[in-house]
Amino acid sequence: MTEISSRTVAPDEDDLRLDRWFKRHYPDVGHGWLQKLLRTGQIRVDGKRAKTNLRLSPGQAIRIPPLDAPSGKPGDRAAAPRREKPSRDITEADQEFVRSLVIYKDDDLIAINKPAGLAVQGGTNTRRHLDGLLDGLMYDLGERPRLVHRLDKDTSGVMLLARNRVAAARMGTTFRQRETRKIYWAAVAGVPELSQGRIDAPLGKLPGRAGERVGVDDVNGKSAVTLYHVMDRSANRLAWIAFWPLTGRTHQLRAHAMVLDTPILGDGKYGGAGAFLTGIEIPRQLHLHARRLVTPHPSGRGVLQLDAEMPPHMKKTWADFGWFEPSTEEEIDPFPEEA
Repeated sequence: MTEISSRTVAPDEDDLRLDRWFKRHYPDVGHGWLQKLLRTGQIRVDGKRAKTNLRLSPGQAIRIPPLDAPSGKPGDRAAAPRREKPSRDITEADQEFVRSLVIYKDDDLIAINKPAGLAVQGGTNTRRHLDGLLDGLMYDLGERPRLVHRLDKDTSGVMLLARNRVAAARMGTTFRQRETRKIYWAAVAGVPELSQGRIDAPLGKLPGRAGERVGVDDVNGKSAVTLYHVMDRSANRLAWIAFWPLTGRTHQLRAHAMVLDTPILGDGKYGGAGAFLTGIEIPRQLHLHARRLVTPHPSGRGVLQLDAEMPPHMKKTWADFGWFEPSTEEEIDPFPEEA
């Protein structure tokens, strides 16, 4: 490639990091070379300089400079792009594992119950992730499913995968236009002052190097709205809350739980020591689960409702405190039909 070109971010690439977008489209461009191209302004997004961790939106234009291998000085291998090693075929054990997560499958979609602790995509020191297991979900179609949304590594629950490009594009639009209904369950430390309500608190990235964190930012933050409903409680020490996020910001529920002054159990990143109760034996994992997803089917064939069982550590907490899973639709999703 010897000329400057421009590529448009596709609908199924919504919220994809810029470095992962390049790895998908230009696998021969190594991380070091990509950093140099960004640092010198040769790669731009909508005409602006960008960093590797920029999350993309459909329709954005990415300026692509000539990507011939830089010549450098003799022996200067650091300047040359790193060629990725070809990925190995997925093992039978990995295929069996990822297929055990499937809770729904048709010609357009696959839904899984993602376990807590499994990252959706790779990153620093993350070798095992869902994206690397998707070859195990090709089945008879012979096409690798596509990610259409994400869950945090330590969040469990319903995740949708598109089985073809058309379904991916339509689901990307559906998520972007907020036509889905996502119900999360969480166990939190403390009990909210009100048993139900609406959290309207814009979120922005927090400074510092302690990992990617967000917090309330009334000046530069992006709109973030969450409905919540207390399902049960144990004295004033902890509560079971249902959340319905009306927007889809990074770590939205974890940050909004802090607005209620009730950190999600196990969420040391946001709640610190307050996310771990003393004197009570509770699993230390994050207690946040995507319990239900309701979405229009990409084929136009009605509405799809998907439910995922809680992970073992949350089931244990529920059992220990005598919280019983609801048996009716209204109890699973306590929110009104319209937000």
